[in-house]
Amino acid sequence: MKTTKSRFFARLGVLPGLALLLLLTTACGTGDGKGGDPNPEPFGRPTPYVLQVPPLFPKPQTQPADNPLTEEGVELGRHLFYEKALSIDNTVSCGSCHQQSKAFTDGLARAEGVGGTRHGRSAMPLQNLLWEPRLTWDGAHTSLEQQARVPIENPLEMHQPLAAGVTRLQQLGKYPALFGKAFGTSTVTEERVLKALAQFQRTLISGNSRFDRYNRGDQDLLTADEVRGMELFSIHPNGRLRGGNCGDCHTGTLQTDRNFRNNGLDATFGPDRGLGALTGRPTDNGKFRVVSLRNIALTAPYMHDGRLATLEDVLDHYNEHVQFNSPNLDPLMLNTTNDPLQISPNLELTAQEKRQIVAFLKTLTDEEFVKDPRFAEPQ
Repeated sequence: MKTTKSRFFARLGVLPGLALLLLLTTACGTGDGKGGDPNPEPFGRPTPYVLQVPPLFPKPQTQPADNPLTEEGVELGRHLFYEKALSIDNTVSCGSCHQQSKAFTDGLARAEGVGGTRHGRSAMPLQNLLWEPRLTWDGAHTSLEQQARVPIENPLEMHQPLAAGVTRLQQLGKYPALFGKAFGTSTVTEERVLKALAQFQRTLISGNSRFDRYNRGDQDLLTADEVRGMELFSIHPNGRLRGGNCGDCHTGTLQTDRNFRNNGLDATFGPDRGLGALTGRPTDNGKFRVVSLRNIALTAPYMHDGRLATLEDVLDHYNEHVQFNSPNLDPLMLNTTNDPLQISPNLELTAQEKRQIVAFLKTLTDEEFVKDPRFAEPQ
């Protein structure tokens, strides 16, 4: 005997197979007991990203619980990093000022935004950010998610409200699917853009230079001059030992103490007071973040405003041109002379010693990092 529902479908002329499908759909719905999403998007769970921390590196900072690294999130972030639609005139991306071949700097004294506008500061290298508690030259931001918005909306950089960028991305063919794979929905939002950019930047890890491999036991990788340069770099001169006093601030495997210091560039401060402009404390004027020296041979020109063109110029500054009357001069810049009589306040390095320190600095270049296809612009 046919059931009541079967006789109903038969009167409508519905085929038995289709009748069964309709019955199942009516009975089961979406399976969540609440009616569910009538149009669920066909995206599965993203794949966890396995982060490779180089040997001898310290433990990274804890990642945000609400933005874990995933393969799909990192890949989306890579596309967004090189996406010019995030700028007001479609000409500039994050990758414009942060070029992989230059260790994610741009080779300019001061960064250049849309329409050729010049920023007041140099573009910082983007490497090993997973270990940085405070970002940018003055430490204004403490998370990559927070910082990622700034260059997009800054009139001197990409000059576009992120909300407008979201609208553009939603209309570009590739992004709904990329956002779906990363976040389970094809809807583009400001929060998801910032999270994806942060995920990509956390994977920019540099830890395989000749210096690293030497420290891991390959003692034949450095020349005698490079080894001597490393020694000078590390030594704080004390009247008996000659040294360059570099390692006091550029210390450890990360080549930075992650602090903010006045390194004697100016006797008086111009409009950019560095950390002091952020904190409002006069004692912080002239202090800037101690940047890592990894890949330093690729990131010229140097200092927060790009005033020093070469590594040789940098050595000349620390050796001969420190402004000892600069307010808030870092104490580590004092009493560091190699003068046996302790008369000169300058380092008094010889030309050979400066050349050897520069030779060592060049061993910090990680060729694998600047050529890694995972960090390159998607084709």
